[in-house]
Amino acid sequence: MTDFYSADSIENIDILVKEAIEMKQNPSLDSSPFKGKKMLLIFFNPSLRTRLSTEYAAKELGIHTISMNAAEGWKWEIEPGVIMNMDKAEHIKDAAKVVSQYVDIVAIRSFPGLKDREDDYRDELMQHFMEHAEVPVINMESSIFHPLQSLTDLMTIEENRIDQRPLKVVLSWAPHPRALPQAVSNSFLQWITRTDHAVTITHPEGYELKDEFTQGCAIDYDQQRAFKDADIIYTKNWSSYQQYGQILSEDQNWMINKKKMALTNQAKFMHCLPVRRNVVVTDGVMDSEQSVIYQQAGNRLHAAKHVIYKLLK
Repeated sequence: MTDFYSADSIENIDILVKEAIEMKQNPSLDSSPFKGKKMLLIFFNPSLRTRLSTEYAAKELGIHTISMNAAEGWKWEIEPGVIMNMDKAEHIKDAAKVVSQYVDIVAIRSFPGLKDREDDYRDELMQHFMEHAEVPVINMESSIFHPLQSLTDLMTIEENRIDQRPLKVVLSWAPHPRALPQAVSNSFLQWITRTDHAVTITHPEGYELKDEFTQGCAIDYDQQRAFKDADIIYTKNWSSYQQYGQILSEDQNWMINKKKMALTNQAKFMHCLPVRRNVVVTDGVMDSEQSVIYQQAGNRLHAAKHVIYKLLK
């Protein structure tokens, strides 16, 4: 593993998940092995869990971290051979090569514009930075993937397995007042479909995700039918892929509640957070014994720690 961009960066997902859980259970294994190393975290979008967990993970490994907020006024030119006479003052090729001289590892977070699907799905900022960087690069969420969240999710599912049988995992759309990216959903499906679990996706018609990520999954437009006998309910909103970035529905009948959770096989409820309570999911579910949202959020630290460890090792 030279960079951590998506599931395609991983040779064996089951082994990575197992190793991350083992590191969590044995924190003394690291003993700050990378003291003196430096890590740069670049945020083109704000963050709570991703920033805190990744910074703290690096520091536990003995790494000095530098965070840069690039959300306002910092634009990199991405196109090769372009005449840079507009509003972009630095080419990503130059930025990546300079940064590589200063630090040992880089992590980047950048969201999609949700206006031009083809442009967003090329994921150019992340792709070009990895191309030109001379140190490992971690994707802290890009236009189309969020692999740190996906590793976290699979760790949480594995920790909540009672036995080794394949589980019924349901990814359920839920309403939201804003148009949200597809990165978490894309990434979760890319990872979970490489395990032995059976995956069902449920959402209103018109919210189909890109075919590339739904291969091998059952798709059910009846949410309550999809929930029947489920072991894991993972809830996430995403805007339309076909009518890109648009909100096609805010139907509150899709909100997750205790009545729907009662249809499951005592399923664990998961959400990546942040979540709008009583819009996406009721307080009754969020605060129930079936909810593992805080365990899931806590695992962000251990997922980031293991990825950094693997890249620098």
